[in-house]
Amino acid sequence: MIDRRRFITISSASAAAALVPASSVNAQIAGNAFVVSGFPPGGIGDLIARPMADKMRGRYATNVLVDSKVGAGGRLAVEFVKRANPDGLTILQIPASIMTLYPHIYRNLNYNPLTDFTPVSTTCTYIYSFTASAALPSEIRNVADFISWARANPKRSSYGIPAAGSSLHFAGMLLQRAADFEFAAVPYRGGAPLLADMLAGVIPVSFNVLGEVLPHIQSGKLRSLGICSAQRSAFVPEIPTLVEQGYPDIAFQEWLGWFLPAKAPAAVVQSLNDLLREGLQAPDLVESLSKSALQPRHMTSEAFATQLKQDLDRWAPIVKATGFAATD
Repeated sequence: MIDRRRFITISSASAAAALVPASSVNAQIAGNAFVVSGFPPGGIGDLIARPMADKMRGRYATNVLVDSKVGAGGRLAVEFVKRANPDGLTILQIPASIMTLYPHIYRNLNYNPLTDFTPVSTTCTYIYSFTASAALPSEIRNVADFISWARANPKRSSYGIPAAGSSLHFAGMLLQRAADFEFAAVPYRGGAPLLADMLAGVIPVSFNVLGEVLPHIQSGKLRSLGICSAQRSAFVPEIPTLVEQGYPDIAFQEWLGWFLPAKAPAAVVQSLNDLLREGLQAPDLVESLSKSALQPRHMTSEAFATQLKQDLDRWAPIVKATGFAATD
């Protein structure tokens, strides 16, 4: 049985499919394919999923649409795709941490990233910003300034994150552990609602995907206290890293990846991988991603599977050092 929302989505997709040009008869899969995202519209995922769906329509499947399944920090989307028919019509788009970090913090995780999915490819890499809103005094310009303020204002010292247990959450925990001060995490249901509260000055600081806050940093509505990467970003070379500011462990580079359910046909996996490679080289998409500080990154399915395992192993000692465990 399908729920009402899924019925409406599928009905809309069927109507849209009728508008696809006659050339769509060459699509490898007859039917409506869905790129399933675990976060609401407006985040970085849309910058990949929607233009790629346009480029794939009529070539990969009769129609390709984006479907947001929000909840449980992205886990609902992952579980949905795990249960889907491995015919290639249900594609998962998900950030790295939900596949590589969550297995270390959730005791009863309902999916195994290594056995329940077929890795297709990464689509881009991105880094994080430690960002200040107008709720923070304007004279606070770096991490040392913020920590001094936080120690003087412990009840106001909180930070927003797009999901509990995410790598952005761990960036805050590692900073709190290294500097030894009170720092409460405030989880949101994705980057878009977090950004709205930051712009409204509801919360003093947050850890964000750089691309989501970059336009507002450039306009002066927000300011970055540091970049959470090993080296300065070519997109904002004037902003120092947290590594430079004395926090060598807070250096992350995340990927956004596409997966199919386990046992997806090899020909379908290769077709989707080929279309991703082609799309990620398209000048319009490269330009769009660059404006949001996203670096296109295509991999073979085999290389992506290796990357997934390496990243899964890398997070284990980090989680153990913090002692963090999810409550649900």
